[in-house]
Amino acid sequence: MKILVVDDEKNILKLYQAELEDEGYTVVTANSGREAMDIFESENPDLVTLDVLMPDIDGIQVLRQMKEKKPDIPIIMLTAYDYRDDFSVWVSDAYVVKSSDLSNLKATIRQIIEGRK
Repeated sequence: MKILVVDDEKNILKLYQAELEDEGYTVVTANSGREAMDIFESENPDLVTLDVLMPDIDGIQVLRQMKEKKPDIPIIMLTAYDYRDDFSVWVSDAYVVKSSDLSNLKATIRQIIEGRK
């Protein structure tokens, strides 16, 4: 399973990549919305974790673009802020608040994978 991790903070990308690779996933990363769309098209990931706040294209716009291209791809929105009242986020498959403890994210990924089998 290939996961695309999108976040503008390089430290978070490294942490998520290391932790998810330890779980046995193949991980590709992007640190901007534009880079995320390029990698999304070239790498064809099975699942995406997507930061909401990014400097070039925000995660909600990237979410829409990804879902237009591949409606069935599971996308998990990651943010330090609560956007659950923003209807745009509801298109995502899950919503996880960022934390240095990735157990919630890992559990969410497992739930999505199991639900797709």
